[in-house]
Amino acid sequence: MDRGTRVIVGVSGTLSGLAALYRAVDEARERNALLVPLVAWEPSQSDGLRPLSELEHAASRRMDTAFEQTFAGYPEGIRIHPVVVRGDAGPALVAAADRPDDLLVVGAGGHRRLQHVLHGSVTRHCKAHARCRVVVASPSRLLEHLALPNRNGGPLPFLAGDRNTAVPRGMADAGNTN
Repeated sequence: MDRGTRVIVGVSGTLSGLAALYRAVDEARERNALLVPLVAWEPSQSDGLRPLSELEHAASRRMDTAFEQTFAGYPEGIRIHPVVVRGDAGPALVAAADRPDDLLVVGAGGHRRLQHVLHGSVTRHCKAHARCRVVVASPSRLLEHLALPNRNGGPLPFLAGDRNTAVPRGMADAGNTN
């Protein structure tokens, strides 16, 4: 893998995860860095006897779906190295962001109590253990400017910005990339 500057981002498919992906693409463009979107997965009891290859493929599709929902596909003009790993998200992200000059972008996190009790907070784990700067992206600022009355899985309403980055509608003139 490229030894230059990298932006690693956790991809989860949640709204916070989509905000993290949006922020990470913007950061990668600003830094002319390699974008490393990472999906971590583990089989659950509900997966039963499904083959591991099928579960890994489903995780890969989750990455594709996140890019479709955020940018209507993989964005052009940046280098992207997608990674799908089996394991807990927090440790997988920290292991991937193993250089001091990396930037790790994570979502603000959800409030799924059972998942939090069983696995802990991915954001908290990354902030406590990462050897690089960690940026926590919250969707709240993004959502203030987006009309999402019926979220149906379609692309978020983004426009091309002046800096050749995707800018949410309503923020094109604000110059705000959070």
